[in-house]
Amino acid sequence: MTIKERILHTVLFEVFALVILMGAATIFTRHNPAVVGGLSVVMSLIAMAWNYVYNVIFDKFVGEDRLSRTVKTRILHGLGFEGGLIFVTIPVLMWVLQLDFWTVLILDLGIVIFFLVYAIIYNWAYDHVKAKFLTKPIQSNIRVSDC
Repeated sequence: MTIKERILHTVLFEVFALVILMGAATIFTRHNPAVVGGLSVVMSLIAMAWNYVYNVIFDKFVGEDRLSRTVKTRILHGLGFEGGLIFVTIPVLMWVLQLDFWTVLILDLGIVIFFLVYAIIYNWAYDHVKAKFLTKPIQSNIRVSDC
């Protein structure tokens, strides 16, 4: 992927995730929606930075042929991403929400499970939508009259 495409991939990932999470946070938490919204934006910015770095590293090890990635590879990708992100998000959540470690750990694990499933689905869909609609077909110079 080019730098521009990686940025687009990351921004779209976060926008769709924010829409889903903001809806869920509004329904399931008792925190002020403005606090939850601000926290979601901060967490999103952290995740976008990590997403970019992680995917560059992952592509170097696995290769850039994203359409041929197996379900196992996609699951390992998601686990690695979320595992790295959790170390940063727990202290941020504890500080902003003023909750203890165990409460935040359970909350963060719920978020990780959501994002693990979401990342697998999003990346699969992104790769296939890109291949179907955004990749230029290879043009052949052979014409029927040449055969």
